[in-house]
Amino acid sequence: MANIYKGFSTINRSKKFRVGNFDLVKTDLYNHFQIKKGEKLMQPSFGSIVWSLLFEPLTELTKNAIAEDVKSVVSYDPRIKVSNIIVTQFEHGIQIEIELLYVVENLTDQISLTFDKNSMTMSRS
Repeated sequence: MANIYKGFSTINRSKKFRVGNFDLVKTDLYNHFQIKKGEKLMQPSFGSIVWSLLFEPLTELTKNAIAEDVKSVVSYDPRIKVSNIIVTQFEHGIQIEIELLYVVENLTDQISLTFDKNSMTMSRS
């Protein structure tokens, strides 16, 4: 199938910067999670609350708040839907595993986002 969505990304790329379809959607989602809620000018509801919860105890209430935030972030993009969310704690932060449905081609994939409180960075796999 031809690329319906086309874009560029430098993440994990050495020469080819063009991305399309599901790879582009995942890159857009990753970029959205990089923004702290309230940080984007003139759009205070844009971004994620995970950054503000990194130093909080990971209780069921906190996990539920993160899961709802993930659903909210994903809902910004009509190309994808959330199938499942797993929020866990690791030694230096929070890891979120998200199972996504790519609506256009009816494909599912899982992404893992790791928010590290020591370096205040996020990585994906």
